[in-house]
Amino acid sequence: MKESTLITTRYPQRILENLASAVLLFDRQMCLLYMNPAAEMLFEVSCRHMLGNPAELIIHCPEDLTRKTLEEALHSGRPFTERALALPLPDGKRATVDCTVIPMSEADGTGLLIEIQQIDRQLRISREEQLLSQHQAAQELIRGLAHEIKNPLGGLRGAAQLLEQELEDPALYEYTRIIIDEADRLKNLVNRMLGPNRLPTLKEVNIHTLLERVRNLVEVESRDKLNIVRDYDPSIPDLYVDSDSIIQALLNILRNAAREVKGDPNGEIVLQTRILRQFTIGTTRYRLVAQIVIQDNGPGIPEAIREKLFYPMVTASEGGVGLGLTIAQSLINQHGGLVECTSEPGKTLFSVLLPVENPHANK
Repeated sequence: MKESTLITTRYPQRILENLASAVLLFDRQMCLLYMNPAAEMLFEVSCRHMLGNPAELIIHCPEDLTRKTLEEALHSGRPFTERALALPLPDGKRATVDCTVIPMSEADGTGLLIEIQQIDRQLRISREEQLLSQHQAAQELIRGLAHEIKNPLGGLRGAAQLLEQELEDPALYEYTRIIIDEADRLKNLVNRMLGPNRLPTLKEVNIHTLLERVRNLVEVESRDKLNIVRDYDPSIPDLYVDSDSIIQALLNILRNAAREVKGDPNGEIVLQTRILRQFTIGTTRYRLVAQIVIQDNGPGIPEAIREKLFYPMVTASEGGVGLGLTIAQSLINQHGGLVECTSEPGKTLFSVLLPVENPHANK
């Protein structure tokens, strides 16, 4: 078979499957013939299960005008685009999209080609790039400060130990002990700010096994009974990750959620997993990404610190040090992933994104 023939037969399908835009093809009776992986992810349905279903069962336009609008486009034969359309999605979500409807010719024997581009997706990618850049800048600043702090701390501790050996009155040891203990405390704090200092040990693991371990730990720690709802996607393949690192990251986030609903009889935490296809994290696009959502219905994160939530020493918890989320972000970043957060009163949602094919793994 000639190369040109191969291109015409194989490439169109591959191109559609790798597009970031959602593409749907309907026949002249407005029944689904095809949807690409981006459309499956957007509408949270499987093409195999939706084939033959009417358009209005998949696309829920505002005011329920789906069939009327599409039929007008089919009869007129003219393509049109609706911009900045608020498209309802499953689970009550909405996406801001540009929707283009293209009538197909009579010779094609099909009806309409619909392309949906998420505008808010581009905003999300820009926000992620900024988040990653901010985290990297903060880590570089911390490393510089750590060097300047740890050296004099070491000298201070050593001097206190020498002084203790010269003291004749044991009653004065209390003061040198304070100096040594406080120097150690500050050194440990700086080390925690720097984050993990060991190379990850990667192996294949089921993410739900790790989630269940984290859930059990938090339930044991909590004196109040926690209402934790699990909504797991069993289709997620095993991830090639460092189990201890992922457990620590998820534990830091889930502990925060548990504190938010503590003492509230109506408090609820939702643990949800989903698989995302053709998904971009920062500037890198992945074929498959595992999404772990930890959501609580607590009072929410104060607006003043939402944009700085992953910075060291930023906390909304009384008595907290403000390192848990910083460390969680570092641990997930090591796996090529990202932690995102959205919050409003009654709904705080942390989303942990992990590439199924770990870009930092050398198998």
